[in-house]
Amino acid sequence: RSSWLLLAPLLTSPVPVITAPPCLLCSEGAHRFQWIRNLVPEFGISSSHVKVLSSPTEFYELLKVQIKAAKQRVVMASLYLGTGLLEQELVDCLEETLEKSLQAEGPSDLRVSILLDYTRGSRGRKNSRTMLIPLLQRFPGQVRVSLFHTPNLRGLLRLLIPERFNETIGLQHIKVYLFDDNVILSGANLSDLYFTNRQDRYVLLQDSPEIADFFTELVDAIGDVSLQLQRDDTVQMMEGMVHPYRGDKMAYCEIANRRVMEVINAARTRQELLHAEAFHSRKQGSSLLSQQGSQASGDLKPEPDTWIYPLIQMKPFGIQIDEMVTETLLTEAERDARIYLTTGYFNLTQAYMDLVLGTRAEYRILLASPEVNGFFGAKGVAGAIPAAYVYIERQFYSEVCYLHQQERVQLQEYSRAGWTFHAKGLWLYLAGSDLPCLTLIGSPNFGYRSVHRDLEAQVAIVTENKALQQQLHQEQEQLYLCSGVVSAATFEQPNRYVKLWVKLVTPLIKNFF
Repeated sequence: RSSWLLLAPLLTSPVPVITAPPCLLCSEGAHRFQWIRNLVPEFGISSSHVKVLSSPTEFYELLKVQIKAAKQRVVMASLYLGTGLLEQELVDCLEETLEKSLQAEGPSDLRVSILLDYTRGSRGRKNSRTMLIPLLQRFPGQVRVSLFHTPNLRGLLRLLIPERFNETIGLQHIKVYLFDDNVILSGANLSDLYFTNRQDRYVLLQDSPEIADFFTELVDAIGDVSLQLQRDDTVQMMEGMVHPYRGDKMAYCEIANRRVMEVINAARTRQELLHAEAFHSRKQGSSLLSQQGSQASGDLKPEPDTWIYPLIQMKPFGIQIDEMVTETLLTEAERDARIYLTTGYFNLTQAYMDLVLGTRAEYRILLASPEVNGFFGAKGVAGAIPAAYVYIERQFYSEVCYLHQQERVQLQEYSRAGWTFHAKGLWLYLAGSDLPCLTLIGSPNFGYRSVHRDLEAQVAIVTENKALQQQLHQEQEQLYLCSGVVSAATFEQPNRYVKLWVKLVTPLIKNFF
């Protein structure tokens, strides 16, 4: 049985065709995941280049250090940039680094490219745009600010739907921060909460030029189909580009698909050539070693023990790679394998729910308790969103109980005084192993929005290295330590009361948050 038969309806023409089912490609340890390279580029690196961060403060300090050290490029993709003092300090770091680059001898090589969402980045009088305009004004040749506008918000809908609510239609949700050849993958936005007391996940890939090139090209591709912020706070499309909400929607989406898939396929081809060259070099090197002994060993580049696979999801453009890979991982997970899955907003797609409930692996699902939900205490209708998540959680828990799966599928709620919870991703432990060999980390929440509405990116990190596996295990343990197991009694607590109108409305609006 091949899980690819189950996923056949998801395959669209721009995505490379799978030539063999994953279960036939490899079966031992971390190598069983090499089927992913049939869809996306595979980047083999040393585990010593991977560092897992654990706190918002560590993330913020690293951002500042990396910006100040950058010489060639700073590329930052986020939902938005906040407007507080900590965010201003980041902008000041960018200004300082750009100023330094101008004072250096010869023409400056430093380029800064920032990709944000148009609707979220334009919210309020003081917003992401007003924070960045001074950089555009002072360094016009070196700074680019792109604002992605979903093609699904157009016409009468765009005129009628108010600010904040317009963000429910679709967003630029990718979070990638890169500086020269160092890349930070995260689910955190560029806002003070994410620098202080909103728990997320963060991983630094150091000295990884191929990965940095890939994400630079990806952000450039999305930037090319986005609105360009001008020095006078107006926006305009690049010359000759179809407009996202004024132009023909199908034509725009086709162009966007082509640009993004060009980046993925070009990187995939490059990496395949590099793999072939490395294989032949190792082959020649091993025969040389047998002839010359250990003297030649120092010239050989060590084989990678860790592999990075970028997983892109842009359903508005017909790109469903992350969805395909995630569903396959859940489908193929064997009996006694353990999957630790976390999301700040528990609202799994029906497909993901069916796989969790219908497959053989053990699941430990970490989600936000109402008090650490990002919408807790919000004004207006948004204030009811935590209650809607409680209702969705209770429905799922009831289904687990109905199927007598409480031992195999366990829900746990993150709770921490004074904090909110925004971590997302998964860790996969193979049967009989105490350490994970694969993690997914990035922007997707495993919900309807992530799969169908927003632009998302994460990476699958697969490693054979015990020290890196231990890092990932400690990251998982640290998050789950702040949680309690959900039981029937959980929903009897006063703070879990869900008003009737919330229960009635949730099924109608759950695909928008």
